[in-house]
Amino acid sequence: MSNVQIAVIVGSLRKDSFNRKLATAIERLAPADFQFTHLRIDDLPLYNQDDDGQQAASVVRLKGELKAAQGLLFVTPEYNRSIPGVLKNALDHASRPYGQSAWGGKPAGVIGASVGAIGTALAQQHLRNVLAYLDVPTLGQPEGFIHAKEGLFDADGNVGEGSKKFLQGWVDAYVGWVKKHI
Repeated sequence: MSNVQIAVIVGSLRKDSFNRKLATAIERLAPADFQFTHLRIDDLPLYNQDDDGQQAASVVRLKGELKAAQGLLFVTPEYNRSIPGVLKNALDHASRPYGQSAWGGKPAGVIGASVGAIGTALAQQHLRNVLAYLDVPTLGQPEGFIHAKEGLFDADGNVGEGSKKFLQGWVDAYVGWVKKHI
């Protein structure tokens, strides 16, 4: 099989984001034939249906990058028991106008890290609901509600020893899911 192109959507804009670190650490656990591209979502205007007929250049770029990908990796924090607004905005833009969604049929993995004890469980559930509507087949098990605490990452940004076995299992399941659907 040739290289598998994965679009990575990180729901956090913070420079030192746990979720950006988690996305990078996950990439390092994936096989060499998986190529990851982080998609920019911080430059999208707020979604307004009035703009569907003439989408902003940043929206056109995002949709093109999504269409070029064979799979999706969502790595999201949890804000107020849900997904961040910037992530919802990206989901809305790339699904519009109606009938021209860039999301449909692309296999996805959903994972996230938070300092809270339940990780990003509620944000992931909300995201899964949106993805189901957008026709994105999403890996169901194992779930990855990562508690961002001391030792999650080593000094080089790799997954720490305490979490490596679990995250390697998650990555292996994700890789199998994507390969099954492409």
